[in-house]
Amino acid sequence: MTFPPLKSPLKFYAVVPTADWVERMVKAGADTVQLRCKTLHGDELKREIARCVAACRGSRTQLFINDHWREAIEAGAYGVHLGQEDMDTADLAAIAAAGLRLGLSTHSVAELDRALSVHPSYVASGAIFPTTTKQMPTAPQGLEKLREYVKQAGGTPVVAIGGIDLNNAEEVLATGVSSLAVVRAVTEATNPEAVVKAFQALWNKNK
Repeated sequence: MTFPPLKSPLKFYAVVPTADWVERMVKAGADTVQLRCKTLHGDELKREIARCVAACRGSRTQLFINDHWREAIEAGAYGVHLGQEDMDTADLAAIAAAGLRLGLSTHSVAELDRALSVHPSYVASGAIFPTTTKQMPTAPQGLEKLREYVKQAGGTPVVAIGGIDLNNAEEVLATGVSSLAVVRAVTEATNPEAVVKAFQALWNKNK
């Protein structure tokens, strides 16, 4: 089982709760966006995902749907992002057969090993710093561990997530990760569009 490679580097990765936010991020030129929708179900959820897919169509923004892999396949989404626990229940073969890219969350060496065994399109490592957006099962990983994860992942792109903002973004990028994923740095910003541009400038600066 293999998942398609990414069309372009993930770079700045915004994790947002609604289709409205996805549309905003596409307009702002975000490299990658993930819909992490915890509130909708059934047809409402399907409509929300369809809106996200439509928003990203023809743009340079790569869209991942968190958790809802069946709906993502149905809507023709670019990719799916799953947690470790979802690896037990999701039909990874069906996701691969549908041609969707797969991202997997990891929080340790063992979880990273497990994720890499299914050849995902990318892996996410976190939380790097303390975060308030969700209850984390593990202590913050820190930059040293992140460097080790990047080595362990080899050719698989690594996304860093958890407590990342413009104050610490450069030191996270210096570990060799491919991408920085943020939640609050965008959703709680007074000018989210400016935040997207500021993050993206870091890649140009560090070329």
